[in-house]
Amino acid sequence: MSRLGAVSLVVPDYDEAIAFFTGPMGFDLAEDVEMDDKRWVRVVPSSGGAGLILARADGPTQRAAIGAQGGGRVWLYLETGDFARDHARMRDAGVVFEEEPRHEPYGIVAVFRDAWGNRWDLIEPADPA
Repeated sequence: MSRLGAVSLVVPDYDEAIAFFTGPMGFDLAEDVEMDDKRWVRVVPSSGGAGLILARADGPTQRAAIGAQGGGRVWLYLETGDFARDHARMRDAGVVFEEEPRHEPYGIVAVFRDAWGNRWDLIEPADPA
C-alpha cells in the first residue's frame, strides 16, 4: 500500500519557514537534519497526515518559484475538524485570508496565503452522507 508522505515546498529560508509553519500554521517540526550546505526539514500538521519538506531555494529558477508553485491556484489543502477554531487561531496569528468562510457542498472553506504567497484552502470537510 502506498500513501503520499510529503510534498516539497520551496522557501527562501529554512528558519523563517519553520517559524511560520510551527507558529501561525500550528504544525509540528518533525525533522531538521543538517546535510552539508542544506537541511532536511519536515513539518507536519499537529493532527498528522502528509507533511511538507521545506526546501530552501537554490538558484534563480527555484527562487522564482517561491510563492508560485501552484501557478496562482489553490494547491494545498489543510483539513480541520473545527473550522471556526482554526480559522480564528490562524487569522489572529497573522495568516492572511483572501475571503470570508463559505459553505460549499464539500464543506466549509476559506482561501488563505502562506508567508510567501502560495494559496491554500482551510477546509472542514462535509460529513459523509
